[in-house]
Amino acid sequence: MRVILGPMEGVLDHLMREMLTDINDYDLCVTEFVRIVDQLLPKSVFHRLCPELQQGGKTKAGTPVRVQLLGQDPHWMAENAYRAHQLGSAGVDINFGCPAKSVNKSRGGAVLLKDPEQIYQIVKSVRDAVHPTKPVTAKVRLGWDDPTHCFEIADAVQQAGADEIAIHARTKVDGYKADTIKWDYLGQLRQHLRMPIIANGEVWNYQDGQRCMATTQTDALMVCRGALNLPNLCNVVKHNDRHMTWTEVLTLLLKYSEYEIKGDKGLYYPNRVKQWFAYLRHEYPQAKALFVDIRSHKKAAPIIEVLQRAQDSEQLKQPN
Repeated sequence: MRVILGPMEGVLDHLMREMLTDINDYDLCVTEFVRIVDQLLPKSVFHRLCPELQQGGKTKAGTPVRVQLLGQDPHWMAENAYRAHQLGSAGVDINFGCPAKSVNKSRGGAVLLKDPEQIYQIVKSVRDAVHPTKPVTAKVRLGWDDPTHCFEIADAVQQAGADEIAIHARTKVDGYKADTIKWDYLGQLRQHLRMPIIANGEVWNYQDGQRCMATTQTDALMVCRGALNLPNLCNVVKHNDRHMTWTEVLTLLLKYSEYEIKGDKGLYYPNRVKQWFAYLRHEYPQAKALFVDIRSHKKAAPIIEVLQRAQDSEQLKQPN
């Protein structure tokens, strides 16, 4: 099976990709989206979002990274897709799934699920612009408000020449509500399409991964939020590894602290680590308690001090 680390705007950035691919056996990462409007963006934009382009399009652990584009203009999507390819991206992914209002009101992301013809035009333009050996993929939802629209949407992506489609098994209106997941539609699509499907949504552990693959009849999974809840989720899903202990997570948080402060986002570290805690507390009760100690801090140093104390305390509990 393949497990792909999916994009999460403002969360799964290159520093997080670096760390998570270092401890997991991911097959591919997809970047946060590059917003395309009406121009060819400078190389610096791609390098800022995807610095892996300057090291062969891979993380330091060797995991390929694919640039994701979001936009509504076929011509400019194609021009920027060609640039991403020329800069070394492991193919190009197109975002038709983002539910954010700020994106949808300018006809980007999930709003295009209402217009399969426009999806076709965008994917075809990108496919024509990118070298045939480089994959062109699309990330979609089942539809805007009706999951039966997934067949027309997926047909548009396939007819336009995409190599693969990642499908979040909810509609845009469903948002991220757990009880709205509809894996069965992916199983129906699997019988309907020639191109491979990557299943996305509600995979939190090994059992979820197995159920998802059995229902969807696909052997490729994309994880996003779950990769933050459980940092070694890829290896849990792929190899049935044990869940990381809280002590191991604390070590990882301190490592992340070093990445963030040395990196170009050091000023944002307090907000980023608090954001990660919001995910971790779903898997680790200790994270909920520790979050109380860090949430009032606005500088990195005191947060790191709290993490270090927590790690020291956990290590004292370990048997000699």
